[in-house]
Amino acid sequence: MPVTAKLSRIFYERMGDQVATELVEWFNAVDLTYRQDLQAINELNFARFDANVGQRFAEFEVRWEKRFADLEVRIERRFAEQTRSLFLAWTTLGVGIVGLWFRT
Repeated sequence: MPVTAKLSRIFYERMGDQVATELVEWFNAVDLTYRQDLQAINELNFARFDANVGQRFAEFEVRWEKRFADLEVRIERRFAEQTRSLFLAWTTLGVGIVGLWFRT
């Protein structure tokens, strides 16, 4: 929302309406130019920020995918170890039960 510059009535009376009006128009034109430049700079900065955020999220996603893959491998190893341990325990119990059955 542009703000138009206005000068005091005394300035208009001393410099004349035409000169004061031209000066106000020039101030407004300069203000508009600076606003447009600032808007362009802000858009460029936001584009860089957006690209940086996108890159960081991609890196974050890659790190988490690697961590989950490592976790999955560790869980599979633990599950294999647990299965071997349980198989050994069942075998030991089975041998004991079969031994008791033949004893009677």
